[in-house]
Formats: sequence, structure tokens, C-alpha cells
Amino acid sequence: MMLPSIKTCGSILSFLIVLLALCYRKDVKVIAPADLDTILQNLLKAEQVATLHSIPKVAVGFGSCIDVVADGLSVLDKFEAVSPDVPEHHESLSNYDEFLKTFAYFYEHGAAGERYVSNETLFKLLVDTSMQIKGAKKAPGGNAVVMASRFLKEGCDVMLAATYSDELFQMIDHDVKIVGEKLLSDDIHLLLEYDKLSKWGSYTAPRANRFIVHADNNNPFLKSLSEFAKNIIEYSPSLVVVSGLQMMDSFPFKTGERLKIMLELNDVLKSLDKKVPIHLELASFAEKDCMKDILNHVVPLSDSLGMNEQELPNLMSMMTNDTITLISDPYPRIATTLDNMRLVYETLRGMSDSERKVSRIHVHTLAYQVILTSKNTYWKNTMSAAAKAALTANRHVCGSSEIHIDKARLIMDDSFSISKQDKSKRIPFDSSKPVSCWEESDFEICIAPNLVCTEIVQTGGGGDNISSAGLVLQI
Repeated sequence: MMLPSIKTCGSILSFLIVLLALCYRKDVKVIAPADLDTILQNLLKAEQVATLHSIPKVAVGFGSCIDVVADGLSVLDKFEAVSPDVPEHHESLSNYDEFLKTFAYFYEHGAAGERYVSNETLFKLLVDTSMQIKGAKKAPGGNAVVMASRFLKEGCDVMLAATYSDELFQMIDHDVKIVGEKLLSDDIHLLLEYDKLSKWGSYTAPRANRFIVHADNNNPFLKSLSEFAKNIIEYSPSLVVVSGLQMMDSFPFKTGERLKIMLELNDVLKSLDKKVPIHLELASFAEKDCMKDILNHVVPLSDSLGMNEQELPNLMSMMTNDTITLISDPYPRIATTLDNMRLVYETLRGMSDSERKVSRIHVHTLAYQVILTSKNTYWKNTMSAAAKAALTANRHVCGSSEIHIDKARLIMDDSFSISKQDKSKRIPFDSSKPVSCWEESDFEICIAPNLVCTEIVQTGGGGDNISSAGLVLQI
């Protein structure tokens, strides 16, 4: 009997790997390069339908730090870490064992996670070790800094409320106007990235993502809030963006300290002209009380919400059941996402004590972008905004302003139902018109497919870049 050659075995193995990847999404349609190019060209056309006729002024706060980005599995290898038998979630991390178990918890679901490390010695060891990994890098980080950078790149005038050291200041484009306290040293965030189908012990990541750890001393206190308040009226922005509130999550505040800061933020937001829309960028939350404070004191003052496929179910769960949902489907069906968005929208619109009424919700997932906007409000160009958000997802993750179809794939369904309810309308995917839009009740919905990057440069900061790009064309 003749044994197969090494070359043949390699081909068989490659085929099996591709087959295994497709098993994570049984509904994935294999798209030919010509079709991908058609989709790309029509997304670009949709993006270009709307252009900036003036320079929008955007005020962004409050998270700032220096990101240390490294390959997560290489860092674990450096520690000779053994994967735990049972993953276990911890709201904050006080020791090495809790770090490994929480990393495994998010890794096995391919879910983005961000957790506070209360053990400063452990955190410093993690950062120092990560910097020894080949390809590790430092970058300007924090939600506000990343979003400000994207707004500037898209042609906006930007005021950034942030604390910063000389090192971080040199990393930020000097065209960004920074207001906030100068520091001797910055908060550090460690981004441990990993690829789709990467393996750690018995765990396989169903999608590429990152696990973030930090030991912030500045961000949880919103130290730039007072400078933001002093400058915001004179700056007269077209849009105000609030981000970085997850830095308060699981932080060891003194009794009543976090609520005091939230109420100060609430007062500042209340003082703004209601003609100026406020966008709240959500993130990964694990502490119920922190999420409650945000729901009570920030969400009612927000016109727009941005979130990913993990954060939407968490928000919905808190609003309807008063519970935290830490992990959800990394590949949610469009119908599920739309039903969740409608529930959040209708619940928030029905809050009689809300200072503002949410009129825009943007959900970004690996496969698609969904933007819901109320009719006859601030928001315009929803179709173009969805297209731009989808294209920005590829541009950021692939690290290139140019999109190459040989480094992209589509994981949108051939068609999708607009609800899980029986006999709901089904919309076929059309490569010649890839952005699907329709009206319901008092709002419009647009969905755009992502050309998912297959040669990943970075996943950290993806949501911030995507949300910012989507907002630019709507203000």
C-alpha cells in the first residue's frame, strides 16, 4: 500500500483546517473574489454618497492610556502557563490563577474582555513580560484617545478631554486639542491579542479577539471632567462623545465615590444644549452596580449608543432582568441583534424621566454593522454611515487604508430575517446593493456587511474606530 506524500498530507491538513473554520459558522457563504470585489466597490460607492460639507467639531472624553499590545499566547508561553481545567470569571483579578482562569473564560468564547488587576506586582510583571515578546508595541490608547484620533483622521475638529504624560502627548496628533491634567506617568493597558482557531491547551478560539487588563489609577476618576466642563461651552461642538466609563468597573472606590463622580458627569451632560447630540460608547462591564449607575445617570442623557455583539445583550439583560450577561454568541444572527436593538430602543424611548430620548443605536459585530436611527432627528446618512463603519472595520483590523479582497472574506448570510418572530420579512443579500435599509415605526435601520480581515494586524480599538467612523457622516 502506497502512503500519501508529505505534500499531499499537507494539502489534506489545510483542507481540514478550512473545513473546521467553516464549522464555526455553518451558514457561511463562500464568496468568489469577483463577487467580493463587487461588494467592495459598492460599499465604497455607498460610503461616498455622503460627504462632509463642513468640518464637524467633536468633543471626546474620557479614557486615556498607553496601550501595550502583544500576542497573548506568546505571553502565556513566556510564563509557561498551563491552561486551567475549568475557566472561571472574576470581576477583578487579584492573583495569577484568577488571571489565567478569566483569560480562558473569554478566550474559549472568542469574546473581548477587559478587567481590572488589583495586584500591582502581578500587573507590572505581565506588562514587563509582554514587552519582551517579539512584535510587542506601545500605542496611544484609551477609548477617548482612539476615538479622537479616528474623528481627526475623518476630517473633524477634535477636542479631547484626557490626562496625559509627555510620552502620551508625543503619541497623539498635535492637531487634537487636549484639555486635562498633565501626569508624570500614564495608566497602562495590556492588550493580549489572539487569532481565530488559535489553541491554548484544550481551548480553541472561535474568533480573533483580545483580553485587556489594566491597573488604572487615573481613568476611573474621570480626572479630565472638570477641564472638559470648563472648555465645552466655548468649544461649541457638533457632537459630544462619552467613553471609558468601564474603567470604573470593579475599581476599589471608597463608599459613594463612584456615584459622586457619576453625578458630576450627569450635571455636566445636563448643562449641554439639547441641540448637541451626546453619544455614549459602551464596553465590557462585569460589575452590576457600575452598570446600574451608568443606566441611571448617563444613558438617560444619551442620544446615541455604540456597542458590540457582547455589549448589546449585556445592556438588554441589565435593563430587563437587572442581571449581567458576561458572554453571548460571538456570531449573533441578524434577526437576534435586531430584536435586541428594538427592545433596547423601545424601552429607553419609553422612559418618562429620561432627559433625552435615545434616537440612534449602532451595533458592530464581526460579520456586519447595524445602525438604527429615529426619523426626523439629528441623524442623517444612515446608509452611508453603515457602509463607512463596515469599511473601517477592515481598514483598522488589517492596518491599511486600502482594502484588499485577497485579505478579506464575507460571513454574512445569503439572506436574513428582520426578526425571530414567525413570518417576519426576509431580505436577500445583494452584492450590487450590499447595504440594506428599511423603515419601521418611527425609525430606520441599515445593515452593511463587513469584509472581514483575514490577515489581522490589530483587533484592539476596533469598536472605537468603527463607532467614530459611523458617527462622522451622521452629524
